[in-house]
Amino acid sequence: KLVDIPAPDPTSGEVRIRNHAAALNFFDILQIQGKYQTKPPLPFTPGAEVAGVVDALGPDVEHLSVGDRVLALGGLGGFAEYAVTPSAKTFRIPDAMDFAEAGAMLIVYQTSYLALKVRAATRAQEWLLVHAAAGGVGSAAMQLGKAFGARIIATAGSADKVDFCLTQGADYALNYREDSWVEQVKEITAGHGVDVIYDPVGGDIFDLSTKCIAAEGRLLVIGFAGGRIPGITANRILLKNMSVVGCYWGGYLEHHPGFLAQAQADLFALYEAGKIKPVVSQVYPLADAVTALRALAERKTQGKVILRIT
Repeated sequence: KLVDIPAPDPTSGEVRIRNHAAALNFFDILQIQGKYQTKPPLPFTPGAEVAGVVDALGPDVEHLSVGDRVLALGGLGGFAEYAVTPSAKTFRIPDAMDFAEAGAMLIVYQTSYLALKVRAATRAQEWLLVHAAAGGVGSAAMQLGKAFGARIIATAGSADKVDFCLTQGADYALNYREDSWVEQVKEITAGHGVDVIYDPVGGDIFDLSTKCIAAEGRLLVIGFAGGRIPGITANRILLKNMSVVGCYWGGYLEHHPGFLAQAQADLFALYEAGKIKPVVSQVYPLADAVTALRALAERKTQGKVILRIT
């Protein structure tokens, strides 16, 4: 329901943002359905990432000012006109970045940066296979992989999404609904296989990926949007000297609290250098949040979906 509630007030170390944009993420849907690992008490306002203008400061906030244009990670409460966020998770945005781009940036680029730069240590000229590459994290992974010098093979689930991937930096794009995609990967890489696999899908896609990974390859476990959490027999890991690497960004931040600001500074630098650019495919008014969430749940979207809040 779209209802009026009192505007929240920031407490120590927090800021209040007059939202201009809020991004949708797949975990918002799981949280609303009660299927996510964190289950807030009802009623709650979903929305973890926002962009807008700081309009109030809590005590002990020194690096931000009222009037700053920012993006922020708030956890909950983003699908609203105002959101309160921790100042440590709130960052000034470049002058050239609009609010829709800013709202679309934080989670997917941070996740892909952690996976490709830190966990996989992706090197120039390596083969990188990105699954579900037309989605939010997938498009971010393609752009960052290209910025790091990798050769990109993308997979997506429809012809129009395959075409979209080619506009976002993919050297090759395949339809993962076709049974031949594993053999196509082997052909493209001249039998070498892919050095790094970015998998936010899980299920059968994960299983098949082990058949086209290169020796000493790294299979990055990003999530399980396909529904089934897969398993793997250890002898397959052994025979290919492969690594299966977890990439849980939220858990990584708990153990490396300085990573968020450092990675965001690097990502802003890549944006200003023209090497990455958040893809906003659809913009809905706040009143149509349910329609927007349904479009995301039914996989009718590309890149990121944004709520416009005026």
